This record gives sequence, structure tokens and C-alpha cells, in this order.
Amino acid sequence: MYIVRSVLLTLVFAASQAWSEGPRLYVFDCGLIRNDDITAYGLKNTDTDVRELFVPCYLIEHGEQRLLWDGGLPLSFVGQSDVEVGEGVYVSYEVSLLDQLDAMGLAPDDIDYVAFSHFHFDHVGAGNAFVNSHLLIQKTEHEAAFEHAEENPIFDPSVYDQLADAETTLLNGDHDVFGDGSVVIISAPGHTPGHQVLYLELANTGRIVLSGDLYHFEKSRELGAVPDFNTNAEQTRQSFARVDHLLEETGATLWIEHSKALADSLNKAPAFYD
Repeated sequence: MYIVRSVLLTLVFAASQAWSEGPRLYVFDCGLIRNDDITAYGLKNTDTDVRELFVPCYLIEHGEQRLLWDGGLPLSFVGQSDVEVGEGVYVSYEVSLLDQLDAMGLAPDDIDYVAFSHFHFDHVGAGNAFVNSHLLIQKTEHEAAFEHAEENPIFDPSVYDQLADAETTLLNGDHDVFGDGSVVIISAPGHTPGHQVLYLELANTGRIVLSGDLYHFEKSRELGAVPDFNTNAEQTRQSFARVDHLLEETGATLWIEHSKALADSLNKAPAFYD
């Protein structure tokens, strides 16, 4: 079994009491994707009846600091439904992330850090609104997004190109965002060159891993399905194993970000998990 150990993973496992007041996690509805055919996800259409993928954005508050994780569908889709973005692929987006933040009294400039699981258009759609935030991104993803976007057809530089001017930390692996083990970016490449997931320790809710696009469907995880459009299938499988090991070591729960069944069960902002 492929297992990677790191100083940060050890820190993650041991740091549950290292902070006196843990972070808060807010969940936002940043759209919906409907697929007529799911075979591109490495599944047969008979494997599952699910065709809708929830598109989330998350805000993590840690003391006086804030991290935005994933930026939803492009803001140009707000107020529209069933827009066909590819053959048999439709998107809907009711209320923009920016309006949802505004309802909480927050503006983009109130967000200290932004980190995206990866730079596909449905995860970084509000990216250009956060040019004044500090970008946390794997070096390999930065190169793919800003130097070789044309080689990555699900990337849309028009929604994130201004982030090239943002204060940026290029990562080469795991990263402890606030320095206490409660919010840790975990490198999990394969879906894209610098795909990453987010580990959280919440005082009351417990330990959570936000999956990015490690998996798209619950059935994807059950079957170990690798989408056709992933950058590297072998890296993807290694990331499956790495995150499984993290879940086993910490007892964390994996939140498959695109799972609509999960999303329907969650309280949305301004409610929060702590």
C-alpha cells in the first residue's frame, strides 16, 4: 500500500488540543452541475442513478483570519439555470458567492487566504474577486494554470487570471495554514497536477477532509473510479491511498464535495460547523 508520512501529517494527528478555540467552517451553495452521461468520470451509467453534482464553496474562520476554500462556478452563470457547457453537461447557479458573503457582512477583501482544490472552472469561478487575498497553491498547479492552461481544457483563465498578481505561496506538498494543525492543505495530485484536499479539526464537529475532486460521486470512492480527464491516473490512485491513510490515522470523515446527498444534509452559511 502506498503510504506517505510527513511532519505535517504527524502534526495533524497530534494537534487536536493545540488550539484553544478551533476554526469555524461555513458551507456555501455555489451551483449545480447536471450530467446526462457519467462515463467520463470512470463510471458506467448503470453504476449509479446520481447525475447531479453539488458545487460548494467553503469559508474557514480561524480567530481573526479567514480562508476561502474553492470558489464555485464562474460568476457569469449566476441567475441562470440549465446552461449547457458541454455536450449533455448543464450548470445552474442561483446566488453568487459574493452575495452570500455580503449577507454575512463580508467582502472579498476580508478574506486573508484563498486556496482552491484545483483550477477547474467549477472550483475557481470567483477567483478574480480575491486578487487581494494570499493565494496558497501547489507549484505544479500554478504552472498548469498560469503557464499551460491551454493544455488543460477544463481550466478557464478568464475567471482566475488576475490571481497572477496576488500575493502567492507556492507549495511543494502539505501546508499548515494557521500553524497549529487545525487547517492543513494536503497534497493529492492526479486529478490535476497540483490537486489538493483540506484537513480540518473542528472542536465539536470533529475531523473532516474536504475532498476537492479526489472523488466526484459516492460510487467513485466505492469503486476507485478514475475519471478519463484526470491528469495522471497513477498519481490519482496514490492520492486515494494517501488520503485513505490520513482518514485511518486521524478518524476524520471524508466530505465528497460534489456529493449532492451530503450537501442536502448540511447546514448552509450563515450557519457553521465548529
